[in-house]
Amino acid sequence: PPPPEVLRNILTDLGPVYVKLGQLLSTRPDLLPPDYIDALSELQSGVPPVGAAEIEIFIRKNLQRSVEDVFDEFDYDSIAAGSIAQTHRARLKGGREVAVKVQRPGIESLVARDISIIKYIAKLVSGTNFGQRYNVVALADEFSRAIQAELDFSQEASYTDRLRKNLSDSPWFDPDSIVVPEIIWEYTTSKLMVMQWLQGKPLVLADLQPKQPHKSAVTDRSSVSRLLFRAFFQQYLIDGFFHADPHPGNLFYLDDGRVAILDCGMMGTLDPRTRTALTEMILAIVNTDAQRCTQLTLRLAEPMQPIDLVRLESDYRQLLRRYYGLSLANLNSAEAFSEILQAASRNHLRWPSNIGLFTKSMLNLEGAGRQFDDSVNLLDEAKPLMIDLFRQQLVGEDPVQAVLRTALEFKELSLESPRQFGFLLNRLSTETLKWQVDIRGLDSLRYSIDEAANRRSFSTLVASLVIGAAIVTTGQQTPQI
Repeated sequence: PPPPEVLRNILTDLGPVYVKLGQLLSTRPDLLPPDYIDALSELQSGVPPVGAAEIEIFIRKNLQRSVEDVFDEFDYDSIAAGSIAQTHRARLKGGREVAVKVQRPGIESLVARDISIIKYIAKLVSGTNFGQRYNVVALADEFSRAIQAELDFSQEASYTDRLRKNLSDSPWFDPDSIVVPEIIWEYTTSKLMVMQWLQGKPLVLADLQPKQPHKSAVTDRSSVSRLLFRAFFQQYLIDGFFHADPHPGNLFYLDDGRVAILDCGMMGTLDPRTRTALTEMILAIVNTDAQRCTQLTLRLAEPMQPIDLVRLESDYRQLLRRYYGLSLANLNSAEAFSEILQAASRNHLRWPSNIGLFTKSMLNLEGAGRQFDDSVNLLDEAKPLMIDLFRQQLVGEDPVQAVLRTALEFKELSLESPRQFGFLLNRLSTETLKWQVDIRGLDSLRYSIDEAANRRSFSTLVASLVIGAAIVTTGQQTPQI
């Protein structure tokens, strides 16, 4: 394969759809090595913005009312341009400042064409070992769904609303210190998204000196990092709905001293069972427990062929040995988790795509956090959540409901067990129960035994012939002859 930087340049030259493909691949540390993930994470479209005249025609066509009825001012020169959309600044009637995200004219037909090409290539490659190992057809389908979803701004708007609602209440951080832009639904369509204007700078460029401090402003680096880490761990392990691309450009420090999370186009979800397993996996990595990592991997990942558990656990033990004895300040937990995914993939295990999104999000978050404040540690900030997290996983939000659910499960177990046991005994007594046992290597053992028996029989026969020939050649005329 081409070197990481060369692959990134190739995808950039191919156009916006292939840039999005590269960005999607950057969310799959289970498929690509870390140097490729890093290179693809830096992909920028490099697409020039659509001209003011053309974008004005597009906006007037897709806005449900006339521009003059909705806006006092509208700047048709974009302030930011991407492969799918570009952003403009405007002022609503009444004076409210808003940002308007506008889909690039003609992008839908371009996406449809390039997706068909990518799916055709995936189908051609699917018959190879590479295609089967990485399930390229499913990967192409996943990319198709992801980019089609990005073309529908109403879905991104609903994601933004959901994230803002989730972060509006928390016992682990001040919700007023975190800002997610409010959606102006009255003027939002599938091709236009109107949202609250947030004035600030990317977090890594901020000087942390608010111009008009909010009552919940954070003004030192450690407080900002702690706020972000706790907000994201709530998303990962409590809400199960998380921002999948928290790179420095999507984390802003506002002029009033609060922190904003922008661009909710790429979001991930984790069901309760997966969240529980991921929590245990993080703790197993910290404790360098290779055996537990192996067990949890088998709970989460899908085997593509019979798995050598001894080898998998040995690979984990060798990997985790590098982290043994490290202080939490020196432990890059997201990087360690990414290496766990790579080791499992080498052992023919396939991870669900949401695990890749989670790992990529955590890598971006920890990278941005260390770039902003190199003294911060992701796991230290997660500790306050752990007790509440385990409580929630044990009894849920409603303890009474949990007790009733457990009682019903015990009731079902007590009533069904005698019946199931009786059924099993009946099958055994009537000799209708068949045991399906698959022992790896049994066929080769059987072949070896067959070959040994054949050689033994052949040896006996040859020995008999030799003895008989010796008797005949003595030339003695006896009754036995």
